[in-house]
Amino acid sequence: MSYKEKARDIYNQLQQGQLLSAFDKYYAEDVVMTEPRGTRTGKAECRAYEEQFLNNIEEFHSLEINKVGSDEAAGTSFVESTMDVTFKGGHRAKMEQVAVQQWQGDQIVHERFYYDNAQ
Repeated sequence: MSYKEKARDIYNQLQQGQLLSAFDKYYAEDVVMTEPRGTRTGKAECRAYEEQFLNNIEEFHSLEINKVGSDEAAGTSFVESTMDVTFKGGHRAKMEQVAVQQWQGDQIVHERFYYDNAQ
C-alpha cells in the first residue's frame, strides 16, 4: 500500500467510526502529534487524547475527505477533511483541517494538524 492509500484508509475507517482501530494500526509507539493547541508525544498519550475527543462527541454527523496526497519518496502524506459533529452540551461544529503525516515503514511517526484554532 502506498502512503496515500494508507492515509485514505485511515480516514475511511474514521468515516465508519473506527478512529481508535485506525490509530492502533497506523501510529508508531513514539509518535508525535502537533496541532495549534499543543503537542503530544508517545502512542499512549496521543491515544488518550483521541479517546477524550471521542468521549466529548454526542453525535457524529459526517466526515468528508476533500483531498488526499503524498510524496511517496519522502514518506509524507496529507489529508484535507471536514468533520461535522455535535459535542455534549449541544454545540455543533463544522471542523476543517489538514493533517500532514510523516511515515516510517507502515506507521506514522509524526502528524501535524492545521486548522483555525478558534473552533
